[in-house]
Amino acid sequence: MADAALGSERIPLRVAIVGSGPSGFYAAEALHKREDVVVQVDMFDRLPTPFGLVRGGVAPDHQKIKSVTKAYDRIAEHPEFRFYGNVEFGRDLVHEDLTAYYHAIIYAVGSRGDRRLGIPKDYLPGSHGAAEFVGWYNGHPDFRRLGFDLSGGTAAVVGNGNVAIDVARILASTPAELHATDMADHAVEALSASRITEIHVLGRRGPAQAAFTVKELRELGELEDADVVVEPADLELDEQTRAWMQANPDRSRDKILEVLGEFATVPRCRASRRIVFRFLVSPTEIIGDASVEALGLVRNVLYRENDGSIRSRPTDQTDRLETGLVFRAIGYRGTALPGVAFDEHAGVIPNVRGRVFDAGDPRVGEYCVGWIKRGPSGVIGTNKPDAVETAAALFDDFDAGLLERPDTPSREVLERLLAERSDFVSYEEWQLIDALERRRGEEAGDRPRQKFTSVEQMLGALAEASDS
Repeated sequence: MADAALGSERIPLRVAIVGSGPSGFYAAEALHKREDVVVQVDMFDRLPTPFGLVRGGVAPDHQKIKSVTKAYDRIAEHPEFRFYGNVEFGRDLVHEDLTAYYHAIIYAVGSRGDRRLGIPKDYLPGSHGAAEFVGWYNGHPDFRRLGFDLSGGTAAVVGNGNVAIDVARILASTPAELHATDMADHAVEALSASRITEIHVLGRRGPAQAAFTVKELRELGELEDADVVVEPADLELDEQTRAWMQANPDRSRDKILEVLGEFATVPRCRASRRIVFRFLVSPTEIIGDASVEALGLVRNVLYRENDGSIRSRPTDQTDRLETGLVFRAIGYRGTALPGVAFDEHAGVIPNVRGRVFDAGDPRVGEYCVGWIKRGPSGVIGTNKPDAVETAAALFDDFDAGLLERPDTPSREVLERLLAERSDFVSYEEWQLIDALERRRGEEAGDRPRQKFTSVEQMLGALAEASDS
């Protein structure tokens, strides 16, 4: 009898996916769409809960966006898919384990670090990365114990993307608006008692270069008790920007300017909170001794690069914003994984179309997908074609015979190893956690869910459910 080929029922192609956010699930889907190859996909996450930023990053008042997880549930139903939660790469499984147990590895770990402002005293208490705040109010176990001083009157949000808008909107929401979400209880309590009344959203370029979406911007005008302040003078476009816009027509950008124009002309309703947009300003220093007391600012002007892009540069005009709370929402960056190639400057795993490279040479059998592949850009759906590209690179190597390792141990052997090292959580157990959170939400007053915010709580709830 001839030896079975790799990718057959007897010797399935075994692929490990490290990370369980959208890019990881879309990679699993792309792998299982090839009908002539039997692919076993094992997905690992250091938390007992899957979905990455869909659970821990998407704003809690955006429940419709979170419904994308129904698609991931369908992907997880594939008979050759397994989820292993509460398994940390570098602790419970190391690089050498994965190369021994799998024919291929896909890193889908995202970008969980915050970019720094690179200004003096950025380290002072009161200066925070937006990822910390977002993780805190979303009940991410890494951030649940953080504290934010909400006793001052003013907060500054540095950045002009959707994360900056999310932070501003959450800070300006009423207790009733907060309670209607799946926000963590500790955050609902703290934000309901907040004394922040003015939130400044600071952009280094002009309104035409803002990176947020029309939908996110419009939502600010729908808040129950907040005015959105845009000065009409800030919407006057300079000659460079007008020429750039004419050369680069963009309907979405035009709609953003239209909405900002509406905010600039609509009468203010004397709401208890204000969201103030300020354009063409950059932070220069954080002022204070023991904590943030103010933010130094410089006025910018725009200029056009040789490639046609619009950049900003500082002038000699400066300003000072009195605030004790600064959030930097200027982008995420990836962090290195033990034993895996990493580009410190770009904050990504070096790759060519998803195939990992190390010192200019391909790492055979290693791939990446999502933000750790391309950087923190795009929306959730952007990860789908990105994952298809990575899966295609993997299958190209499979077809070329580069992944041949018939001695790779079976899934059962891997599970015995995992059982010795961690209390791993299956997808079915995650679904039980999910059901328990939803039930808790109903009991707490018709909320979407009431989250468990620590690994211990999750494992304890599973143990209690098993005993009963």
